[in-house]
Amino acid sequence: MDLQRMLRMCHEGQWKVGDLDFSRRPRPISPEDEMNVVQYFTDMAQIERLAGALFVEQERRATDPVLKAIFGTFVVDEMRHSHVAQMLADHYDVRRLKVYRTSTSLERFFPAFVDAIRHLSDDVANAYITSGELVLDIALLRSINDFVDDPLSAQAMELINRDESRHIAIDYYMVGYYASEEYRARRRDAPRKSLAEQAAGARAFATMTRWGRPFFRDVFFAPMSRVDPTGVRLREAFKRMQLLGAKPGIGELPLAKFWNTMMDVYNHPRAGKRMKGVIASIVGTEPELIERLASEEELSRAAKMSFEDLAAEALEAKHHD
Repeated sequence: MDLQRMLRMCHEGQWKVGDLDFSRRPRPISPEDEMNVVQYFTDMAQIERLAGALFVEQERRATDPVLKAIFGTFVVDEMRHSHVAQMLADHYDVRRLKVYRTSTSLERFFPAFVDAIRHLSDDVANAYITSGELVLDIALLRSINDFVDDPLSAQAMELINRDESRHIAIDYYMVGYYASEEYRARRRDAPRKSLAEQAAGARAFATMTRWGRPFFRDVFFAPMSRVDPTGVRLREAFKRMQLLGAKPGIGELPLAKFWNTMMDVYNHPRAGKRMKGVIASIVGTEPELIERLASEEELSRAAKMSFEDLAAEALEAKHHD
């Protein structure tokens, strides 16, 4: 990837909240749908702030000045997305049926996730960020937009998705670096963390895991069950993660090893319902998303593709069900 070209695209792709036409009146919807829509956008505003905090951390860690500048533009993107999401929540709150607040599980997960990312190695942090971006971009944003079915939401989501496409392209680029021999050599040569640092990291990871499942249930899975009841888009996002994991070198990374082990146990012929439930609880996701969603043929094909081509294919998946 040409990082200088990407940085130019990041600067040229900037837009303003004022570009959106909030003068349009929302289409009529039922009171129940209105409450759901406003809550979705209220939570999305906080999710975008969380994404911004994660890109701040990636900007801090980046040593390449161009990459650091790219992550800096991503922080600006996410703050703009958060502002837009909150304005959309206010716009669709036509009847003023209740006072809307960020979901409790999201409020608790936010600091736990940011703290865990600060303690995790670069490759693990990037894996979590990439996974979150795929679920947000391929599944949640598209499905909420279809559910709202309103010109203003469509205009906003088109601009937000344009930004998210740049984010995912860089996410995949970083995954490629972390799968490289160069990074593995750097990890081998890095000084070992002290026992105190390891203990702090373990506590942070445990806290994140504790709040992870209720967060995903309340903010991703429950809304998706309403706006995409077939589950097609959510499975597509998780399938993209599995295809990415097929690339040589990925399986040697700590988080990939953990995920592969969990998937192997979950999909073992002797794994019963109780065992599958335990695995889902440990991983922090819904059971059906730990199933093998990609065929052997698809995995073999993905292993031979470049990270740039995999990113392009993942982005293309946004336009198909």
